[in-house]
Amino acid sequence: MKDSISISILELAIITQDSNASETFQKTKEIAQLADNLGYKRFWLAEHHNMAHVASSATVVLIGYIASQTESIRVGSGGIMLPNHSPLIVAEQFGTLETLYPNRIDLGLGRAPGTDQPTAEAIRKDFFEQAQRFPQNVTKLQDYFSAGNAMAKVRAFPAEGTNVPIWILGSSTESAALAAAYGLPYAFAGHFAPRQMIQAFEFYRENFQPSEFLDKPKTMACVNIIAADTNEEAERLSTSLYQMFLNLIRGDRKGLQPPVDSLDEIMSEEERFHVNQMTACTFTGNKEQLITDLKKFIDYARVDELMATGPIFDHQAKLKSIHITKEVIDSINTI
Repeated sequence: MKDSISISILELAIITQDSNASETFQKTKEIAQLADNLGYKRFWLAEHHNMAHVASSATVVLIGYIASQTESIRVGSGGIMLPNHSPLIVAEQFGTLETLYPNRIDLGLGRAPGTDQPTAEAIRKDFFEQAQRFPQNVTKLQDYFSAGNAMAKVRAFPAEGTNVPIWILGSSTESAALAAAYGLPYAFAGHFAPRQMIQAFEFYRENFQPSEFLDKPKTMACVNIIAADTNEEAERLSTSLYQMFLNLIRGDRKGLQPPVDSLDEIMSEEERFHVNQMTACTFTGNKEQLITDLKKFIDYARVDELMATGPIFDHQAKLKSIHITKEVIDSINTI
C-alpha cells in the first residue's frame, strides 16, 4: 500500500491591488486557520525583500504570529534566505519559536537573496561571499541546534537541544546535491522554477546519504494550485497569477491584480513564453480535473509531500480553493 501524500501551503502574504499589509496579515491568519482546521500539514512563509506587494519580509515575526493563531499545523519558512543572516541569529530565532510552539516549527533554508542585487547588498555587504558559504553555514546552524554544542565557546540559547527540522530548498540540482550530501529533506520551488525539478529530485534520491536526521530521501514539490467549482472559473482566477509573473519579468512591483477574461491583450508572445516557462507547474480546475492532473504529477515526480501556493485576488475564492485542494488530495489518497 502506498503512503498517503500530505498537502501544505506556501504563503507570501501577497498584497492585492488597493489593499495594504494590515489587511493582508488578517487574511493570512484566516488562511492559516482554515488550513489548520482542514488538516493541512504545514504553513510556510517566504522571505522576500523590496517587493511592494509581498508582506512576508520579516518572516520570523510572521511565523510567530501565525503559530500563535493556529493549533496544530506546522509553521515555518519556505524559506529563510540564509546568506542574509548570521547562523547564530537564525538559531536563536527558531529556537525561540520552537520553545514557544513545540514540535510545530520548520526551518526551510535557501541560498538566494530573495530580492534584487542592490537590495541584497543593502541587507548584507558580503552576501555573495556568504552565498558561497551556504553549506558551511548550514552545518553551523545544525551545531547550534544540537545538544552537543554545550561545550562550544559560542552557544545559541534557547536553540540548543531543540533540533528544529531543517529543509533544504532549491530550484536546481546544486541544492539537490547539498540536501543529499547532508541527509536532509529537500523541497523544490516548482511554483516558479520548474525546469530542473524532476532532474533534481532524481539526483537527490540517487545520491542521498542517510543522516541522524533522516534515514531515507524525503521530497516536497511546491506547485501553483488554483481550484474552483468549474474549470472555467479556475482558469479565470489563474489570470491573477499569470499577471503577477508578467509584472515580475517587467520589473513592475504592483499589487496582485484582479482576474481578467483574456491575457491576449496584456502580454506579448515573448512575455507569454517566459511566463509560461516559470508557471509550467501550475494546476487549475475543478475537483475532478485536479484529481486527474495532480495524481499524474505526484506519480511522475514521485514526491513524498506536496505544497501548494495560489495567488488568488478574491479572498473568499482563495479560501474556497484551499477547501477544494484538500478534498482533491484526500481523494487521491483513497485511489
